[in-house]
Amino acid sequence: MASTNATTSSNYWDFLFTELADPRTNHWPLISSPVPGLTIIASYLYFVLNFGPKYMANRKPFQMQKTLVVYNFIQVLVSIYLFAEGLDGAWLRHYSWRCQPVDFNDNPAAMRVARGCYIYFLAKISELLDTVFFTLRKKDNQITFLHLYHHTVMPMISWGATKYYPGGHGTFIGVINSFVHIVMYTYYMMAAMGPQYQKYLWWKKYITNLQMIQFGMAFAHSAQLLWTDCGYPRWSVFFTLPNAIFFYMLFNDFYKKSYGSKKSQPTPVTATDSASAVKSIENNNSPKVASKEL
Repeated sequence: MASTNATTSSNYWDFLFTELADPRTNHWPLISSPVPGLTIIASYLYFVLNFGPKYMANRKPFQMQKTLVVYNFIQVLVSIYLFAEGLDGAWLRHYSWRCQPVDFNDNPAAMRVARGCYIYFLAKISELLDTVFFTLRKKDNQITFLHLYHHTVMPMISWGATKYYPGGHGTFIGVINSFVHIVMYTYYMMAAMGPQYQKYLWWKKYITNLQMIQFGMAFAHSAQLLWTDCGYPRWSVFFTLPNAIFFYMLFNDFYKKSYGSKKSQPTPVTATDSASAVKSIENNNSPKVASKEL
């Protein structure tokens, strides 16, 4: 009986993670099995929610100015690449804006889009460092439910897209999100460069506006699958549409709380990202904070 159960479990595992997967991408690092990705996410959550705060409890916060400048600059470059690839390799040349199936062939155009999906997934993994930096800088108040939800969900979504549907209709949100990240990480990079750049950062609240527009566009684009069938899985709308509404509501609530009323004193420099909606860079270069470079 135990042997039969083990065989059944093995067959189910193979069916779910091998037979259903796209053979073009399934052998790529971190894609073939959900275990590595889930291990990374679990380790991330344990660090930012448990080990990290305890470790930093009696220590001075890291300033990490140079680290943050380099990190954000790299994220800008990656976002530019993904945005350009998404437009040139798909949405401006080959894709239908109404409904687009996944091309599962091995031709160069299809593989180009599949690689873009994979790089997008790796970018979502790298963005977990946002929260790690929060923890090391003792910005625990910035680690909100929205921040953790987005940073946990997005790597899993992009992993599933790369493994099963690397291309087609669902890549639209990735292209838009990459554009938002160009703007967002440019802001973070400039903010980390020093107080002398603060006067150029008056547009911080518009990042949140851009995020809300992003989710509105994602909702409208995904909703087309409700009445259009091109071969892309229509069941995906049962996840994408509620998720777009949920994120829009959370970002809208954040915007109202942060910018809805005038305040007599200037607020700390704060911004939002597609992952968190709350990425603070306040006190990055304050001489009053005793810290060291990581």
